[in-house]
Amino acid sequence: MKDVKTPQILLVDDHPSVRSGIKRAIESAGMSCCGEAASRSEAFAQIAHKSPDAVILDLNLPDGSGLDVVQWIRKHSQEMAIVILTMSDEETHLIAAMRAGASAFVKKSAPIEGVVASLISALRQPENFSAAGLTSALKKSEAADPLTPKELIVLHALSLPGTNSQLAMSLFISEATFKTHLAGIYRKFGVSNRFGAVAKGRSFNLF
Repeated sequence: MKDVKTPQILLVDDHPSVRSGIKRAIESAGMSCCGEAASRSEAFAQIAHKSPDAVILDLNLPDGSGLDVVQWIRKHSQEMAIVILTMSDEETHLIAAMRAGASAFVKKSAPIEGVVASLISALRQPENFSAAGLTSALKKSEAADPLTPKELIVLHALSLPGTNSQLAMSLFISEATFKTHLAGIYRKFGVSNRFGAVAKGRSFNLF
């Protein structure tokens, strides 16, 4: 983190109270909130307009996945720090965030001091990924190696009750997109249905 310039942080979360709490914490730590966004589309616009030093980003947004934002950022910048702040404690989500190019993965249940510490670390080394439970997740990531970040998220959804349509809706993607990722999982795992995919995922201890 450069001392000559106050780090500019963009907050992306659909809960105003979450953004407010983080804003107070980062400003108390000597950083500045340069903007806020409540959706994926707003995040794209704000990032393009503000060019922040770091983005604190929720994984689940009203109009799509935060992973899309991570991947979009990484296509344009390797220098921007990206901290995923999420309710999820699923290791498949952690692995997906790491593969997408995030700098850190932090649970919303973590102390705010931990969030700030992860942000500072990410600003210093945006290409180094940090997360609680990373060692365990890395072992599982070897088993999930063929899957893309989005396929990992879909694979986890398959282990939950619901139709393809319902699961797609829970991930804020279309059923057609869900089925495309599903086909990729089936092909890479050598299975022909969701039960086979879930069984394969469980054999790899992915959930």
